[in-house]
Amino acid sequence: MARFSLFYTGDYLGPDGALAVPDIALDCYEAHPAIAVDFLRDQAPPPGDATYLDRLYSLEVTAADVARADAIVVFRPWVKADAFAAGAERLTVIGRAGAGTDKIDLAACTAADVAVFNAPDTLTHATASSAFLLMLALAKRLPGQERLVRSGRWDLQPSVMGVDLPGKTLGIIGLGASGRELARLAQPWGMRLVAYSPRAAAADAARLGVTLVDSLDEVFRQADIVSLHVRLDERTRGSIGAAQLRLMKPTAYLVNVARGEIVDQAALVQALRERWFAGAGLDVFEHEPLPTDDPLLGLDNVILTPHWLPSTRDAARLTMETMAHGMIRAARGLVPDDVVNPAVLERPGFLAKLARFAGTSTSHPSRGPS
Repeated sequence: MARFSLFYTGDYLGPDGALAVPDIALDCYEAHPAIAVDFLRDQAPPPGDATYLDRLYSLEVTAADVARADAIVVFRPWVKADAFAAGAERLTVIGRAGAGTDKIDLAACTAADVAVFNAPDTLTHATASSAFLLMLALAKRLPGQERLVRSGRWDLQPSVMGVDLPGKTLGIIGLGASGRELARLAQPWGMRLVAYSPRAAAADAARLGVTLVDSLDEVFRQADIVSLHVRLDERTRGSIGAAQLRLMKPTAYLVNVARGEIVDQAALVQALRERWFAGAGLDVFEHEPLPTDDPLLGLDNVILTPHWLPSTRDAARLTMETMAHGMIRAARGLVPDDVVNPAVLERPGFLAKLARFAGTSTSHPSRGPS
């Protein structure tokens, strides 16, 4: 079996060169000596570099990275067409450590005969339960309650009275995996569930206790809590703006654990500042990291978390095991599960690259358990 050079992006490392993320399942490779694991260390934070945080979410996989790798596991960096400017003679697979692939140019990967696979289900419960946590914290006015204790103003208890969820309407935008899981979590709480999800079947939604509505606007009109669970693409980018936010009830809340770019953030800031609705819980933002002078930080009716709330140790381990298992399959000349650019699987260039690791012909590789 040919040696398989696998690199993880350097943002998994800390300034000392050690892992900054505690468990990325590298132990899965111990029984596979043909797989050589390293990191794209040029992307790691240099010791004492105060500017690294500003660059963290704009890091990119480079042509030099592509030239030396058979496979890459991507955490935060972009994979743009420029990375393939000199071709991709070696690079065979990219694993996206998560579900979202909006920072990877899939068309460019396909043209370069590189398969991209992700971990579509490992964060499903973690994402949905994070949305539910924000729902509860907003409804119970948890930040305000805590501020009273810290300031010693117990006399102001009546000013932070919250509401209960039973009888309220939860509006879910996007009835994919995490949207369906949120519906499952919400069902025992006696909430009315509505959703806008153009690809969802009414019968499937009904089995979840969800009523589909005909438009995005209708969810915003009806819901006491709106939770976003759509992928970021050209259809959804900026799809929620002032027009939708003005439809919300004054007592309603918005939760976003999907992608920040789905919402017009300037409109959201205005809506929160002017109290068009009661508040928001946000794990994602239009620009990340959120600048320290961003107006969202000055508002008292929004809960902010650093695009990390679903990243539990359990979910992270499962995600990284999925990456490892996909890479082990590729190192055996097999197609990883959950390839998100399936057209590449019919390309002779990709088949030839993959066949190097199995010592087989370039006939279509088998798929199945690793």
